[in-house]
Amino acid sequence: MNPNFEEESFQNENLDTHLWRKILGLLKNNKKLMFTALLFVMGEAMITVTLPILNRYAIDVFYTGQGSTREIVLFTLGYALLVILQAYLIYQFINRSGSVEMNVSYETRQNAMEKLQNLSFSYYDTTPTGWIMARVTSDIARLSEILSWSFIDLIWGAFMMVMLVIVMLILNWKLALVVIVVVPFVYYVSAWFQKRILRNYRKVRSVNSKITSGFSEGISGAKTTKTMALEELHYSEFVSLTQEMKEKSMRAIIFNAMYVPIVILLSSLGNAGVIWAGGNQVLQGVIQIGTLLMFTQYANQFFEPLRNISGILASLQMAQASAERVLSLLEMESDLVDSDEVIAKYGTILEPNEAAYEPITGDIEFKNVDFYYNKEEPILTNFNLKVEPKKRIALVGETGSGKSTIVNLICRFYEPKAGELLIDGVDYRERSIGWLHSNLGYVLQAPHLFSGSVSDNIRYGRLDATDEEIIEAAKLVDAHEFIMELEDGYNTDVGEGGGRLSTGQKQLISFARALIAQPSIFILDEATSSIDTETEAIIQNAVENVLREKTSFIIAHRLSTIVSADRILVIREGKIIEDGTHQELLALEGYYYNLYTNQFNEDQEKILMTEL
Repeated sequence: MNPNFEEESFQNENLDTHLWRKILGLLKNNKKLMFTALLFVMGEAMITVTLPILNRYAIDVFYTGQGSTREIVLFTLGYALLVILQAYLIYQFINRSGSVEMNVSYETRQNAMEKLQNLSFSYYDTTPTGWIMARVTSDIARLSEILSWSFIDLIWGAFMMVMLVIVMLILNWKLALVVIVVVPFVYYVSAWFQKRILRNYRKVRSVNSKITSGFSEGISGAKTTKTMALEELHYSEFVSLTQEMKEKSMRAIIFNAMYVPIVILLSSLGNAGVIWAGGNQVLQGVIQIGTLLMFTQYANQFFEPLRNISGILASLQMAQASAERVLSLLEMESDLVDSDEVIAKYGTILEPNEAAYEPITGDIEFKNVDFYYNKEEPILTNFNLKVEPKKRIALVGETGSGKSTIVNLICRFYEPKAGELLIDGVDYRERSIGWLHSNLGYVLQAPHLFSGSVSDNIRYGRLDATDEEIIEAAKLVDAHEFIMELEDGYNTDVGEGGGRLSTGQKQLISFARALIAQPSIFILDEATSSIDTETEAIIQNAVENVLREKTSFIIAHRLSTIVSADRILVIREGKIIEDGTHQELLALEGYYYNLYTNQFNEDQEKILMTEL
């Protein structure tokens, strides 16, 4: 995990109404379901308030022998119908709330995925995978649950309490005040505990993101862990994180465990007060026993939603940590966006207007370009470079010299901080990101394949490619032969990340994937540095044959792979210190000459050692 990464800090210890108003916006597509769920639950609340009144009537009338058999039958039937109706309303409420939960979870994850597709490379460069995974899985799941159930329960509780207060005040205002007087104490206790619960759950969510990231890196880097015998180190780091999460979770649980009993105690004191005051009124003949029992029921019913509301507020406090993180992702602004005018013409990345895309000839020019990742450490300053169409340009230089930065700027993974980058004489910011990326072919040093077949992975380069075109692309990079030797040929499952294939095989498939897109600009980013010499020769042959009609940039570690390039640019500290063909640079006897001869001598020594 990136040790320099710091998650956003959220410090508000109260319920953030501004935040929750934004979060409620996630329900906009489920308004009808939410409204009907509220209607059903309010109908259930009205029945709940009505039943104690019927119980009072039954006790005061039937218990004293004043009612007839017919009245008892009718009363029983009416009571049963109300209970059946109540059960039906609860069923409808649960059905609709469950649908809201699933819909919100689905839509929020869809929105998160859309946002992730639009964010620039800089976001992924600085944000660990585990932090993103925690947001789109556990945080969204918790938030969906809160929105679908807790908010409705909160409204139900408030509605129930208002109804009960009105009914109690009408029937006996003195007993009603005995119940109501407990409310301020419950509110104060709730406020005190909620701040502490939120503070601790924020810490829990933060550590949970680190654990998720640790899981992600541990699984993806399992081979590296085992080959370097790092199991003990990674295990101890993981144990440390889980122990930290356990401690913070236990502290939050302790506060929660203290909070609920205290609220129950206060509620019980209110109930006891009703029994004491109501019992005295019964003895004095002010009320009948049925009214006392009705008020004890009302006291229980009043404190139940009050306890629920207190619990829901605590849950909202805990979920606020998740809400803050989800919203921070959904509201994350990309630092690489097209202008409104460009979007109007070319569309967006997810909804492109490909009919407006102009073809690319391949003329590329840097004009006085400045660029930095950190303002204090400039990478390129007043950088100028002009590349003619259909030329093969090799970039050579030590690590950190600026080679990858130049390529990233050409691909518009980043944009110049100052100056212009022209493609076919036009500043590429005047055209869309999608337009440029649809004309790019990019082969990375560490190729990534998606789960699926070999054919599927090549077709990712152009989704409408036919099987014949896929085979032709594979033949162009000399991958067809080894593919046909696989168990199911082009239908062979490559496994997660291409794990069932060798690095060289994955590289050839990724090369075919890039070629089938028929790009105008081709990038090879140290694509041969981690493969065997045989595969390197195959790729080198493909480069010679395929890239003749394309503007291409090759970042090379092995200089033997670029001797036929049209231009070799030697980059040092963000500047071009040598520029020419292989023969021209050797004739200079400068930096490139020394680098090439050293590599050549090393290669000859390896050959001699092998022969011995």
